[in-house]
Amino acid sequence: MTDAPRLTDRKRDAILAAAIAEFRANGFEATSMDRIATRAEVSKRTVYNHFPSKEVLFADILVQLWNVSASERELAYRSDVPLRDQLRELLAAKLRMLNDTHLLDLARVAIAAAIHSPERAQNMVARLGEKEEGLLVWLRAAQDDGKLRGADPVFAAQQLHGMLKTFGFWPQVTMGEAPLSAGRQEHIVAATIDMFLARYDRPDPDGPGRLDT
Repeated sequence: MTDAPRLTDRKRDAILAAAIAEFRANGFEATSMDRIATRAEVSKRTVYNHFPSKEVLFADILVQLWNVSASERELAYRSDVPLRDQLRELLAAKLRMLNDTHLLDLARVAIAAAIHSPERAQNMVARLGEKEEGLLVWLRAAQDDGKLRGADPVFAAQQLHGMLKTFGFWPQVTMGEAPLSAGRQEHIVAATIDMFLARYDRPDPDGPGRLDT
C-alpha cells in the first residue's frame, strides 16, 4: 500500500498544473506568479516556496513534460544487439517525445520568451540539454565497444538530434504543422538510422572501429 501524497507535494502538483494552463493560455510574459497562485488555490508565498522565480518554474515544467512524454527509460548500450535495432528503439522514443502536444505548446511559449531574454533561453536550453545526454552516453559506449568510428561523439549526438528535430519538432513549433503520424515517425527514424550508420558504422582497416575525437 502506497502512502498518500503529502500536502506539500499536492500543492506543488497543483502549482505545476496551474502554471501549465496559464503559460499555454497567456504566454510567458503575461503570466504572473499571482495568476498561478490564484488558479492553484494556494498563496503566492507557497508558490515562491516551491519555485523561487517564474523562470525556474517554467524550466521545471519543461523538464517535467520532457520526462512524462518520453515514457521511456534510457536505452543502455548492449554489445549483443545490432546497432540498428538499438538506435531504432532509442530514436523512436525520442521522436514520440518531441511530438508530444503539451511539450510542443510550451516550446512555443519558451521560444517567445527567449526572444525577450536570451539569458532566460540559455537557462531553459541548459535544463533540457541535461535530458538529451542519454544518446551521448549510448554513443560513447558503442565507441568503447569498437562499433562506431569517424567523429566526435558529441557532434554525432547533435547530428542525430538535429535530424529528428528537423522533421518532428521545429516544423511543429515554428510553423504550426501537425505532429507526425506514427507511420511518418517510423519513416524518419529509419532514414535517420540509414544515414547515420552509412557514415559511422564502417570497418576500420587499421583495427577496431571507434568514434574518433
